[in-house]
Amino acid sequence: MLKITGKQKRFLRSKANTLTPIFSVGKNGLAQAWVDEVILALSKRELVKISLQQSADESATDVADFIQTHSDITVVQTIGRTLVLFLPAQEDKYKRISVELAKI
Repeated sequence: MLKITGKQKRFLRSKANTLTPIFSVGKNGLAQAWVDEVILALSKRELVKISLQQSADESATDVADFIQTHSDITVVQTIGRTLVLFLPAQEDKYKRISVELAKI
């Protein structure tokens, strides 16, 4: 997990404000394969939102804890049933947000 300052978190939250959730957690619960798919999406986007469906047995804090213990993803924000996740891209051509974040 990456250490992010409060100012950097505010920047990431502002970037995520216009995003729509691209992953969801439902009644099937959480699995490592699901986390691997989120990591794959983050490797190209760096910042994504996920949402919890009404049928999900887990709470948002359970999902955040599961993600952080099973990967290097940083949970930037949790609002209700929506989480904002950040992971710096490894390839230079996908590094947009992490470059701006380093300047803060």
